[in-house]
Amino acid sequence: MEKVRVGIIGCGGIANSKHMPSLKKMPEVEMVAFCDIIEEKAIKAAKEFGIPDAKVYTDYKELLADPSISVVHVLTPNREHSFITIDALHADKHVMCEKPMAKTYAEAQEMLKAAKETGKLLTIGYQNRYRPDSLYLKRACENGELGEVYFAKAHAIRRRAVPTWGVFLNEYEQGGGPLIDIGTHSLDLTLWMMNNYKPKMVVGTTYKKLGQQREAANAWGDWDPEEFTVEDSAFGFITMEDGATIILETSWALNTLDVHEAKTSLSGTKAGADMLDGLRINGVKYNKQYVEKPDLAAGGVDFFDGAVAEPQDVECRCWIDAVTKGTPLTVLPEQAAVVTQILEAIYESARTGKPVYFD
Repeated sequence: MEKVRVGIIGCGGIANSKHMPSLKKMPEVEMVAFCDIIEEKAIKAAKEFGIPDAKVYTDYKELLADPSISVVHVLTPNREHSFITIDALHADKHVMCEKPMAKTYAEAQEMLKAAKETGKLLTIGYQNRYRPDSLYLKRACENGELGEVYFAKAHAIRRRAVPTWGVFLNEYEQGGGPLIDIGTHSLDLTLWMMNNYKPKMVVGTTYKKLGQQREAANAWGDWDPEEFTVEDSAFGFITMEDGATIILETSWALNTLDVHEAKTSLSGTKAGADMLDGLRINGVKYNKQYVEKPDLAAGGVDFFDGAVAEPQDVECRCWIDAVTKGTPLTVLPEQAAVVTQILEAIYESARTGKPVYFD
């Protein structure tokens, strides 16, 4: 069997915790090249995950020059997602880009343009779509069990869990804080469930209230207030062209006990659903209110052969199948671009104090 030769660009936390371990489990995949601006990180990744003669680079363009590489994973800080992805697509590579798609909607559009011009596959790393609860709820939505979903909440709230490593606190590199980091996951889930990608208007607020505090009991140790250049919480009110409303709430640090991350709540004309205490579906039947909690521990995950896998492993399997077998992508880049469009609008509304309207 001919192996899928993969190049890794960016060998930091998300590469080591998600992408490379999942790729390592794919028998038809071999990781042949690793690039990071810190060479030691690329060397370490090559030794742990690569083939014996895997190459190491500090310049991603040298990796892209290898014609034997057919797939590239772009796992860099957000600022670099767009131009590295565009270069990779034009270098005849299929690209898995980690979320968010880009810092700005204009950058995301350029990525879409490059994918269309080259005919290469492009997807974005929204692995929460592959959770058992997400797949079950998506199926229920597709079957019309909720009816018309006209109100939703996208939940991404942490009480005290500010990531203090890498460049998470650097606005220039990342484009923002929890909104673009974890809010992007909950918004993606919500839009996907609703199958609604036509925003009309956004009002947003962002706050830097707790980032300058010390001894804040953070899950990953104290942060440096001097380096905390992004928001610590953000909130968005989104209306869609069809009249639907979405409320997005996200924080790394917030004085609240209402803590939920990468979850959605949906209200439809036939039923509602939420992920706040496992997956719950609520409605009225025979003139009585009901709440159903499906047993998601039974059985495996749809479209994955073998043992029950972690969401990132299912994501990887679906991605490699799309490359090798032509199966449909689960995360379309056009969908991910709308997520970026809305996040950017929330930041813009927060900056100007005005609503942002879409054409």
